[in-house]
Amino acid sequence: MDQLRNNVNARSLPESNALYGSSTVSKEQGPLHRRPDVVKSKQGFPHFRERVWVKKLVHDRRIRFGTWNIGTLTGKSMEIVDVMVRRKINFMCLQETKWTGEKAKELDNSGFKLWYTGKIRSRNGVGIIVDKEWKKDVVDVRRVGDRIITLKLVVGQDTFNVKFWEDLEGVLQDIPQGEKVFLGGDLNGHVGSVDRGFEGVHGGFGLGEMNGEGKSILEFSEALDLSIANTWFKKREEHLITYKSGGTCSQIDFFLIRKSDRKYCLNCKVIPGESLTTQHRVLVMDVRIRDRAKRRSPMTLGESRGFGPRGKESWWWNESVQSKVRVKKECFKEWSRCRNSETWDKYKIARNETKKAVSEARAQAFDGLYQALGTRDGERSIYRLAKGRERKTRDLDHVKCVKDEEGKVLVHEKDIKER
Repeated sequence: MDQLRNNVNARSLPESNALYGSSTVSKEQGPLHRRPDVVKSKQGFPHFRERVWVKKLVHDRRIRFGTWNIGTLTGKSMEIVDVMVRRKINFMCLQETKWTGEKAKELDNSGFKLWYTGKIRSRNGVGIIVDKEWKKDVVDVRRVGDRIITLKLVVGQDTFNVKFWEDLEGVLQDIPQGEKVFLGGDLNGHVGSVDRGFEGVHGGFGLGEMNGEGKSILEFSEALDLSIANTWFKKREEHLITYKSGGTCSQIDFFLIRKSDRKYCLNCKVIPGESLTTQHRVLVMDVRIRDRAKRRSPMTLGESRGFGPRGKESWWWNESVQSKVRVKKECFKEWSRCRNSETWDKYKIARNETKKAVSEARAQAFDGLYQALGTRDGERSIYRLAKGRERKTRDLDHVKCVKDEEGKVLVHEKDIKER
């Protein structure tokens, strides 16, 4: 009898006066299409199930650095960007760019940015490419001749210095001890496969025999309390060789970091198989950093789309050029597997065809640009074009940091207010 009474008194729909109000019911839809009213607190503020207040998130982020002697940067910028995207490289240190000037350059519609320096077109020249995620964190750029370039980044409360090393002892001594340093480059020395008295500098997993230049690298690192990252990880020989030509295999490219920051280095190895150069290989290093940032929940507060500049189609990285690059990569892999005159000739033909395709695409793009500028509308847009190009060559779009009297970047809110 009690069970029957309960069935009679039971509701036909699982309604709740606390969650559903009469104002939310559509006459046509009926009670099945009720929408919940916003529940408010006693203070009159809306109550959400999600945590919507600002909270401090501390989490680890993985950064990958790369260093590569590319021979020349002309016609290779988008190929390098392609390698960085595929290999998940955030920073790429380049040597032998053979570009003149001290400028910055947006790499077409990729969102990547290049900072470079060079004096003589036919020799030297270095640069650093940063991906679109990290380029906004660059707060300072310093160039010393055509062999040294430094980028300074502020991430949370940490300051990072990314450098190419060659005769930069004076530059290193100017960096405060509390700032992290990552040096990458072709140092032209053999540090050997074992430490040989340089404990803490050499990890014991190098390649070959130490020579005079390699000993200088080790002594330099020991004097400045640095450690060679790619000697601390046990790897196959192919992942240690940074230069390979004929029967010569050597390890001459290195990453140097402070000994105190070695715990943040997760991995360091060579990636063989990239066809951009036939002799030098790209060396990468993975680093873990702790990012402290204040964030809000995007599910509750939403995100704005923004109205930043939209990239246009790259003037030469079209489908025709990309197909030539793919053929060149396949020929390079075939030559790497079977090194003989036939595969080498095939690779050289593919490489020359790729260069020709880039030149033709560039000429065609500039012809169209010159014709457009010759019109009446083009005369009005030429100043806008010049202004846009000048903006893209700036090292920094706007001031992003505050420095103290000694030039040190301030990252703590208290220090910034006192300044």
